[in-house]
Formats: sequence, structure tokens, C-alpha cells
Amino acid sequence: MIKVLIAEDSPVVREFLVHILGSDPDIRVVGTANDGEEALDAVKRYRPDVITMDIHMPKMDGLEATRRIMETCPTPIVVVSGSSDPRENMTTFRAMEAGALAVLRRPAGIGHQDYEDNARELVQTVKLMAEVKVVRRWPQTRREPLLPPVKPVAGETATVKVIAIGASTGGPPVLQTILAMLPRDLPVPVLIVQHMASGFISSFVEWLAQSAGLPVHVATHGEYLVPGHAYVAPDEFQMKIEHGGRIVLTSDEPESGLRPSVSYLFRSLAGVYGGGVVAGLLTGMGRDGAEELRQLKEKGAVTFAQDKDSSVVHGMPGEAIKLDAATYILAPDKIAAVLTDLARNKNNKKE
Repeated sequence: MIKVLIAEDSPVVREFLVHILGSDPDIRVVGTANDGEEALDAVKRYRPDVITMDIHMPKMDGLEATRRIMETCPTPIVVVSGSSDPRENMTTFRAMEAGALAVLRRPAGIGHQDYEDNARELVQTVKLMAEVKVVRRWPQTRREPLLPPVKPVAGETATVKVIAIGASTGGPPVLQTILAMLPRDLPVPVLIVQHMASGFISSFVEWLAQSAGLPVHVATHGEYLVPGHAYVAPDEFQMKIEHGGRIVLTSDEPESGLRPSVSYLFRSLAGVYGGGVVAGLLTGMGRDGAEELRQLKEKGAVTFAQDKDSSVVHGMPGEAIKLDAATYILAPDKIAAVLTDLARNKNNKKE
């Protein structure tokens, strides 16, 4: 039985979430909290397996509550947001930076055409996050020691034309780490597909841009890739690249229920650039992109997968490793070092 604590200041929304989660036989709602202060007390009292966290609450908001919980009593946290304001949603990603594992839009009301799908996603996410082993987050004043640099990458590859990354559950903080370590003068563009609840991509990109070493944009149809820029696939579009480096966004059908899909992007890159790609999969559930990563590797591309120890969910990268699709298996900080080395050294190599 999975014990869940619901932190939500609206009585109506609180009861709505209790109804959805309590309807699953494997979940028991052990308590509710009206604000962040109550949530802190309830975590100590009930020791839940998962917390659903509203961000905008009185007394202590969800961001501060997430920080305090992760510093004192680490527990998997799923942010459930009812806000549609991109600026307010920025706080959601700061909560993920503080240790929250996932963000979901509040389910549509009973009777809405999306209710069943939304409710199912919430239940599935709570169940999945209950299996995650979270670690204590130290207050921000404490700094962890820097890891030693990665040795230069050996081996012969084609000139690198583009970097592509796919991520799902747990991906935002990992992408933040990687982009923050990439240099502004990176000689190639970076393409990103991050599975995320609809409506959050703009805020996500703005959040990434605050710490990234290079400009980060939501990809737009028809624009051409520019070296040293990162492009994130928008909601509800498949993203591919045409010859000449032009971004094409389509309304093609979802793949395995996903749009954007990592597989869709990777296939287009294999066709356009072949071995001139550096591509990888980060933490996330499912297997999106794993087979296509293997195909890229067979074409001579350099590929990577996030290691199990640093992954919130080792689904996507784990599937890639099973298929022998990853040239490298790395932690996030090492990924950034390898990407920089490959892009610079291989681009400077004489043909």
C-alpha cells in the first residue's frame, strides 16, 4: 500500500485529489495539509511514501516546503499545479531544482473529456515515484566538491553536426546541470525532447535559460539551427530536422502515446546527419528513443545513456543500455564534459 500526503490549500481541490488517489486500491491517502507548514508537520507524523504538492499556498508555499522536506525528511514529491501563468510555473521548476521529482497539471474535473486520462496519469505517476529512492538535499549554502574532469574522448568519429538529448521523468534538473556546464561557444546546436505535462514547456525553457551556458529556445517551425543554441521541442508537436538544418514541427501521430517523441527526432537526425550526431537518453520511464539510439550508433554516431545511480527512473537509458545502444554510460556532469570534448575536438579534426 502506497501512503500519500496531499498538500493543497483549496478544500475543493484537496477533496478532488483525495477522491482520485483514494479510488486506487494500491493507494491510501494518509493525510492532507492546507499549507507548507502543515505539510512539514504531516510528513514527520505520517511518513508518507509520496507527497502531492501545490506550489501556491499561504504561510509557506510549496517551493519552500519542498526545500525543507528534502533537507530534513527526504520524500518523493509530485508537484500538482493548477496555474496556467508561465511566470508562476517558473516556481514549479525551482521546486524540481530543490528535489521534486515530477510536475503534473491538475486533472480536469469529473465529466471533462480529459478527466480519465488526467486521473490515470496522476495515479501512475504517484505509484512510480513511490519506488524512487530520494536522497537528502543539503541547504544551498553547502557546496558539494567538484568531480574531476573527464579524460578526452578517444576514437574516430565523423565531424559532429548536432547534439540531441531525450529525457522524461526526472529530466529537468539533469538537463539544467548539463546545459549549465556547456560553453557558450559550443560549435554545434543542441536539440532536446523532454516529456512534460502540456502547458509547462515555455516556463521550463525560461528556467533552463537562467542557468544555461548557452541560449535556450522553444523550437519554432521553419527556423534554422544555429551553433551554440539549444532548442526544446514544444508541446503537442513532433520535431524533426531537414537537410540544411531546418527545424520542422509536425502534427504527425504520437509514437507510443508521445508527442513530441525522442524516437521521431532521432530517426530524422539519422537520415540527415548519419554518424555526425552525438545523441543520448536521460532519466525517464518507458523506452522512447532507445531503438533509434541504437540505429544512430550503428551509423557511427557517438551515443550515451545516463547511469542508473543518478537516474530518477532508469527506463529510457536502461533500455538503451540493454540494446547496447550507448557508447558511454555517464552521470550528468560527465555527460556535459564529454559533449563539449566531442563537439570541439571532432569539429577541429582534419577530415
